[in-house]
Amino acid sequence: MPLILIVDDSPTELHVMQKALEKHGYKTAAAVDGAEGVRLAREMAPDLIFMDIVMPGMNGYQATRALANDPRTRTIPIIMVTSKGQETDRIWGLRQGAIDYMVKPVSPDQLVAKAQATLSA
Repeated sequence: MPLILIVDDSPTELHVMQKALEKHGYKTAAAVDGAEGVRLAREMAPDLIFMDIVMPGMNGYQATRALANDPRTRTIPIIMVTSKGQETDRIWGLRQGAIDYMVKPVSPDQLVAKAQATLSA
């Protein structure tokens, strides 16, 4: 059963994303900021990470860059899920090491479809 790490500082977003993914048979773990996300990714080696950008402390760009530059975590696909909808934000996220970029609000169906497509690739 694939493990998906969700990194988001919004308890509501975390809850909605976890419920949607768990309903479709995925195991989930949650982190409330970038630093915790990096730590959990190193400890748990998830199959996929959904990463918010705007968070206190280490933001999603910084966390994605840290994971992409770490030999232990560089092969974990990271998909940014954020309210930052500008094209420059998307390009910057992909440059940090994300493989895809989704702009909130993201429906549970969109989230699950993206997880399925990424994990079956």
